[in-house]
Amino acid sequence: MSEPRTCLVVDDSRVMRKVALRIVEQLNFEGVEACDGLEALTYCRAAMPDAILLDWGMPVMDGLEFLRQLRKEPGGQKPVVVFCTAETNPAKIRTALDFGANEYIMKPFDGDIIASKFEEVGLI
Repeated sequence: MSEPRTCLVVDDSRVMRKVALRIVEQLNFEGVEACDGLEALTYCRAAMPDAILLDWGMPVMDGLEFLRQLRKEPGGQKPVVVFCTAETNPAKIRTALDFGANEYIMKPFDGDIIASKFEEVGLI
């Protein structure tokens, strides 16, 4: 049997992390969590996940800066990064995609939305 794939959920909201973790675990991912970009980067340096659900606005290190740093790390091109954001400005979303995000979903989201995005990017 193959090792379970991991999905790192990065959000400063504990409630959002719990909701997202429940969803990714239903999609057969091992869910892990980080409360900001710095904690997420530390996790990725120790064990690069297969997928990352990433919030935009967080203290310490925001999602965009985390993504910029992640893509410079050894193996940092590997994770599929899906921004989960309330951001609706097309220019900002374009910036996230330019920085290396694979996709984005708008908050609030549900399991169907995450499943369809994961399917679009080839995770399921």
